[in-house]
Amino acid sequence: MAIETLTFGCRLNAYEGEVMKAEAEKAGLDNTIIINTCAVTSEAVRQAKQAIRKAKRDNPERRIIVTGCAAQTEARSFGDMAEVDLVIGNADKLKAESYAPIAFGLPLNDKVQVNDIMSVKETAGHLIEAMDGRTRAFVQVQNGCDHRCTFCIIPFGRGPSRSVPMGLVVEQIRKLVGNGYREIVLTGVDITSYGPDLPGSPTLGKLVQQILRHVPDLPRLRISSIDSIEADEAFYNAIASDRRLMPHLHLSLQSGDDMILKRMKRRHLRDDAFAVVAKLRSLRPDIVFGADIIAGFPTETDAMFENSLEFIETANLTYIHAFPYSPRPGTPAARMPQVEKRVAKERAARLRALGDRQFEKLAASRIGQIESILVEKDGIGRQEQFITCSLPGHQAGEIVTARITHFVDGNLVGEPLRTAA
Repeated sequence: MAIETLTFGCRLNAYEGEVMKAEAEKAGLDNTIIINTCAVTSEAVRQAKQAIRKAKRDNPERRIIVTGCAAQTEARSFGDMAEVDLVIGNADKLKAESYAPIAFGLPLNDKVQVNDIMSVKETAGHLIEAMDGRTRAFVQVQNGCDHRCTFCIIPFGRGPSRSVPMGLVVEQIRKLVGNGYREIVLTGVDITSYGPDLPGSPTLGKLVQQILRHVPDLPRLRISSIDSIEADEAFYNAIASDRRLMPHLHLSLQSGDDMILKRMKRRHLRDDAFAVVAKLRSLRPDIVFGADIIAGFPTETDAMFENSLEFIETANLTYIHAFPYSPRPGTPAARMPQVEKRVAKERAARLRALGDRQFEKLAASRIGQIESILVEKDGIGRQEQFITCSLPGHQAGEIVTARITHFVDGNLVGEPLRTAA
């Protein structure tokens, strides 16, 4: 039986899932389910363990390999699960040799194969030629994080910040575009920290400019989540000057209250985030923003929470990824005075409800507009600001120019005018 990957968490994990599958196949592995975990919340860890049990129950004859951030930070707890055959750390999960012992039936001294992630100094540019079932492809440009936000366990799962050389990124994108991909999404753990570990200390903005310059056949380039305080002038220039860079950014905001931002040990305050949003809108008036926001961070009062709601409305944020604070053992925030779980969940629900209203407002504003839509599958695509759009009868990979006629069931509906070459 073939190798199956089950991925939790971020876009970087989705990209790495494709690399792991290719490397495991190269090692001769088969009849295996590889579960790529996320550690961002305790709920994510719980879901991964639940998925492991279900995978083994449904496929008793298949091996189970566990890797990813939760496997790195909580290796022994996964190794202790009877369903798990092998635990591989984040530093080794993208190497074919990591899968060889189990592929060829050699004895393992210990099924937990997790090394010190903090000692890793480089991130390889893994070249993949396709991503299963997608017309958009994720390309990793960076891994790890050097910051120490008080709520976050991810640096201990991913290690220090390290960048993929620009030439390798461009080569990867050129290969994917040559294989028919119409949109590339740059991804990483903290991609706005890209470059200082490389010769010449390039920035994310410089990388974006190089991609757009050296891959002229790329129709669309999209950026995943960014830390707005690190955006550089080259990035602003790219946003302003090249329409192939999509007008949609997701901000690693976390809170709209200054005191909470300080207690999170974030490097921006609310006015800094407002300024970045305003500057980007002045350069690209059609740009839309999403944001990650934590509800019920330790010591958050009702008034502090209201500041987050007010920020969303004032900054006109659209795609809100809100989740209740979850204490991660070993982080400073876990030792702070906690907000009641019920209150955190209620606040997260209010943030999501506001996000839904903001999204509906954006979608309504597109009715009557002429949009460029990349069809992904089953006649459903996304326009430039990432809203899904229904275009029945069109094939995956087509970029269709359409007039938006209405909005129903979470999707825009388009009337095609023409299809791009």
